[in-house]
Amino acid sequence: MTDYRKLTNLRVAKPFADFIEQQVLPGLPIEPETWWAQFETLLLKHAPRNRELLEQRDRLQRQIDDWHREYDWTDQNFDTYRQFLRDIGYLQPEPEDFELSVQGVDREIRDIAAPQLVVPINNARFAVNAVNARWGSLYDALYGSDAIPDEGETTRGKAYNPARGRAVFDWCSEWMDQALPLQQGSHSEVEEYAWQPGDEAGHLVVQLRDGRETGFRDAEFRGWREDSAKILLLEHHGLHVELHIDREHPVGQDHPAGLADIQLEAAVTVIQDGEDSVTAVDVEDKLLVYGNWLGLLRGELEVPMEKAGKAFVRRMNPPRRYRSVNGDDFELPGCALMLLRNVGLHMETDLVLDADGREMPEGLVDVLTTVLIAMHDRGRNSREGSIYIVKPKMHGPDEVAFTCQLFADIEDALGLSRNTVKIGVMDEERRTTVNLKACIHAARERVIFINTGFLDRTGDEIHTSMQAGPVLPKAEMKTAPWMLAYEDWNVDIGLACGLDRVGQIGKGMWAVPDAMRAMLEQKIAHPEAGASCAWVPSPTAAVLHATHYHRVDVRQRQQELRGQPRARLETLLQIPLLPPSRELTDEAIQQELDNNAQGILGYVVKWIDQGIGCSKVPDIHDTGLMEDRATLRISSQHIANWLEQGLCDAQQVVETFQRMAQVVDRQNRDNPGYRTMAPGYDGPAFRCALELVLKGVESPNGYTEAILRRYRLMAKAGD
Repeated sequence: MTDYRKLTNLRVAKPFADFIEQQVLPGLPIEPETWWAQFETLLLKHAPRNRELLEQRDRLQRQIDDWHREYDWTDQNFDTYRQFLRDIGYLQPEPEDFELSVQGVDREIRDIAAPQLVVPINNARFAVNAVNARWGSLYDALYGSDAIPDEGETTRGKAYNPARGRAVFDWCSEWMDQALPLQQGSHSEVEEYAWQPGDEAGHLVVQLRDGRETGFRDAEFRGWREDSAKILLLEHHGLHVELHIDREHPVGQDHPAGLADIQLEAAVTVIQDGEDSVTAVDVEDKLLVYGNWLGLLRGELEVPMEKAGKAFVRRMNPPRRYRSVNGDDFELPGCALMLLRNVGLHMETDLVLDADGREMPEGLVDVLTTVLIAMHDRGRNSREGSIYIVKPKMHGPDEVAFTCQLFADIEDALGLSRNTVKIGVMDEERRTTVNLKACIHAARERVIFINTGFLDRTGDEIHTSMQAGPVLPKAEMKTAPWMLAYEDWNVDIGLACGLDRVGQIGKGMWAVPDAMRAMLEQKIAHPEAGASCAWVPSPTAAVLHATHYHRVDVRQRQQELRGQPRARLETLLQIPLLPPSRELTDEAIQQELDNNAQGILGYVVKWIDQGIGCSKVPDIHDTGLMEDRATLRISSQHIANWLEQGLCDAQQVVETFQRMAQVVDRQNRDNPGYRTMAPGYDGPAFRCALELVLKGVESPNGYTEAILRRYRLMAKAGD
């Protein structure tokens, strides 16, 4: 039972109050009494508006449901539909062209196109690994993944395989010829990469085996350093590359030019996620999130580790030091720049209760607490003195404006300069997408990030149009006209607003962490689409995706796209329904139910029983997929739609979940501490998964958090 400390009109969980007073406030110019007075004032001021905005969501959804019950949707009644959305205030007027006035943005966000790693902040090991993924070994990423075929003479073994190593060399030579070409010749012909000092400045000389000397065509030689190897530093498209030259190294001695490694600047920015990928359901869980954020900003978060029987401590990387070509010393960051994702407006928390014992909005508590903690940064993270908060699940410009006003009031309370707190706008809700320019305008002094994401965006698409009819099978939605328009629209609007000059235009996650060869083939489409960052699931994926940003000049690509016609609202509002003339077979319906139910159960059973909010979950074909609440939302809403529209019935859904529970039990048979769902089907995980579907129509916006939290608390209590 949690103890609470009484403020004037609120009660604060005592462990939370102790954390603030004993760990956060020391070292800050704020007394506890002052803080709690401001905390209470701001919560009581903004909580009523927070709830009004949630009521507005529900009101709009009821109106849309009623409209679809009255009108049969066809592409021919688009004008009627668009006018209806305008009349109810769902679709708002687009503002005139404007200039963003965002100041104090770090170059990692403002200037550099690169991968972006997203990790659950409650896992300290993941959090530290993520910030350290600013740099990574291209050799290791290739050698340790399926980017190099794991077959024949290049099969991975326990010991280093020189044949596989030479395949890595060949891959790197081919990539460098494309992305970092020489003035003449090929990297496969290089005998030596060497820095030669001169009278006024040094220069990089590339010696080919036929005796010719050449250099890099586009990459700039920045400097060097001596560690165990001679390390030469290049810069290309704003990203740095280290060539590690060491002919005595076991790998370098096998390379014709002694190239023992290529280190790439990779995850230049990281989103430390306190939302979709965590299971923070109570005071204890939230304090882990806040405590890790504090440790990261102080540079003190560390993780005891053991590998091959040896104990060590993993810490955040220090800066990397070099000697410039002119003989001056300089540094580059060793860690990624961090953004923090808070929760949305719709969640509540027992960290703080009102006078009637009602939980307060968690999103408000989140931003108050995490901005206060960020005052400990002192330039370790943001050298511009900014605080970067990514805000998810905002529906339209009113909610963006509300969040910006909240940021302003917090800045005033804490004595921070106006617009210190920057906002990342997640373009993953339908009302935000169709009003994206107005959303950016509402945050024009703060916005530094927009992105797209198939999963949440499709979940909201399904829920918004739940009464319009049965939707397409889930896989077909990825290539439906509205989805393609959504991806283009996000970039088009971002460029039209000039966001590329001050921030990031992002793309979504690569969800198959073991399929790196496929990622290398496909994810280059993100920079080619004009996106300056795209999400990756691991440090290995970050390094491999970084190779795309050397092959594609994103800034040049954005200039090319700027003059093209933008995506059409008419296409964006085309609901992805099954055509009336198309009838799915019973087999096709059951296969879709099986795929969705298995994915839901595989994720939920870890969420509820083990408190894991993001993990690699085997799909029905045993392929590991990265799953979080966004994947859960789309899968549960998809079945809920087919159930609502009569493509299946409740009994079929229950029987499907029972069969798929047996599959998930088998897939987790080697998972320590795993609690099976079959044959009883009465544990909290199974009941939760089923309720997410059976109550999917009535769940506000199709969100899963309230149901997940209730069952997770049951599991923690042993119920």
